[in-house]
Amino acid sequence: MSEGPEKPAFEARLQAAEDAARPARREPGRSEAGSARRAIELAMRLGVEMVAAMVIAVGIGWGLDKLLHTTPWLMILMVPVGLAAGLRNLMRAGATDDRAPRERR
Repeated sequence: MSEGPEKPAFEARLQAAEDAARPARREPGRSEAGSARRAIELAMRLGVEMVAAMVIAVGIGWGLDKLLHTTPWLMILMVPVGLAAGLRNLMRAGATDDRAPRERR
């Protein structure tokens, strides 16, 4: 019952198992750059969605005003509708983006 030959083999296997269980280290610059890039992409997407909703709503209001000769009432009425649609899109996009990292795990 000598422990001499078994002990180094056991320690080597233990060290190999600990190394395998330890998460791999990432380069700090890469992970920070990736998260910053995702944040910028999300901000750009949200801005474009808000502007697009407003432009579409005002365009519909302007077109209906021309068609029905009610200038500028329908266009004014469509501004809050466009704001509501834009905010709804922002809420959905934000909720989708929040769930995405959890689904990857």
